[in-house]
Amino acid sequence: MNREIELFIRDYTKEIQEDNAAIFAGAGLSIPAGYVNWSQLLKPVADELGLDINKENDLVTLAQYYCNENQGNRNRINQLILAEFSQQATLTENHKILSRLPISTFWTTNYDKLIEKSLEQEGKIPDVKYTVNQLAVTKPKRDAIVYKMHGDVDHSDSAVIIKDDYETYFIKMRSFITALSGDLVSKTFLFLGLSFTDPNLDYILSRVRSTYNQHQRRHYCLMKKVVKREDESVADFEYNQRKQELFINDLKRFNIKTLVLDNYEEITSILTQIERNLKKTTIFISGSADNYGTWNPEDAEYFIHLLSKELIKNNFNIVSGFGLGVGSLVISGALEEIYFHQGKINNERLILRPFPQSVSGNHDRQALWKKYREDMLARTGISLFIFGNKLESNKIIPANGVVSEFEIAHNSDNIVVPVGATGFVSKELWERVKNDFSKYYPFEHDANFISTFDNLNNDKLTNVELVSEVIKFIKMIS
Repeated sequence: MNREIELFIRDYTKEIQEDNAAIFAGAGLSIPAGYVNWSQLLKPVADELGLDINKENDLVTLAQYYCNENQGNRNRINQLILAEFSQQATLTENHKILSRLPISTFWTTNYDKLIEKSLEQEGKIPDVKYTVNQLAVTKPKRDAIVYKMHGDVDHSDSAVIIKDDYETYFIKMRSFITALSGDLVSKTFLFLGLSFTDPNLDYILSRVRSTYNQHQRRHYCLMKKVVKREDESVADFEYNQRKQELFINDLKRFNIKTLVLDNYEEITSILTQIERNLKKTTIFISGSADNYGTWNPEDAEYFIHLLSKELIKNNFNIVSGFGLGVGSLVISGALEEIYFHQGKINNERLILRPFPQSVSGNHDRQALWKKYREDMLARTGISLFIFGNKLESNKIIPANGVVSEFEIAHNSDNIVVPVGATGFVSKELWERVKNDFSKYYPFEHDANFISTFDNLNNDKLTNVELVSEVIKFIKMIS
């Protein structure tokens, strides 16, 4: 990725973390799922009018022409919308990633239900708005709002598609314009699959621009660069190139920064990297300790308490499975920092998942625990391993659960951080990583990175010094 895209990923990740991000989705987001674009949708209408759809650029006017020819009857268009967008479609990877991101505001001009379905599959509750009356009602426990400003496939008779709809939009749907204007002022939008030829969007952007002039919020757009088609002349290709260049420059009036991509697959790569960046702010702490080995118990307990406290202090979130001798200390350290220095706790800062000890039903305990671990680790980007032992038949043995979590973490693209100085399984895992360093850290690293990793196994450090080295290493990889 070039530097411009890397800077966008960094900045947009920050906006998501601060709950300032929004998505605006156009038809281009749904087409890869199997749905038609506007030209394909209205081709039967153009054929009936004796027009060539490939020569028509103003499709809103085309749809209006059809209604005019049929004395204002738009039933055929309604049927086309219903037929094309009621079909089952496969959610794209982009939809899946977007639904996993902690973004609570979605706007779209699409009639289909892909956004809300992807959110539902992720276990989220979408609050869908496509009528003015719905704006006044709040769905209980919603996770995201989906504004469908041009309507919904199930109500194709009121879908915005012909000129009459656009001309009366500012009267009938004024509340949507107000809501979008407010979001454009207070949130950073990422525009995906949009052509910006929509009259409504152009009007709203212009109104925001006229109000805030040189103080507009920065927004972003991902757009594929024009490529020469096989049947296209050089002159036509150069013409389209110049037109795209002018169009991108025009978007700057609205403070929309366009990132030009070589292909649509880059969108998935960019969204994936944003998701990875977000996950790296959440640390999974794996460990159990019936015995602290060579550690003085008070020192070991303070080490875990301080480690959890410093992670929260440095704006990392924590997920843990409440391992014996570890979980309660993780809680106390995290809560001390949250309550006494950050004022409040929310559902993201600290997630504790005690393992169910009694299992009923048709699934055995190990299978259930594996799924449980996978679910916890799916929320994180970095996994931290400390101690790792348990008591069995009056003997202290390695905790196989910690080993299992290490394997799941690595297979889930988590970056693993074994603190070898705590001994037991964590020391074995540190040695495994040290012996195959590039496998576990397949990115560019310098001597300082390697030296800091080595210090994770230095049992001569005090608990305070070891915590400092762990935090330093995590910051390097996050």
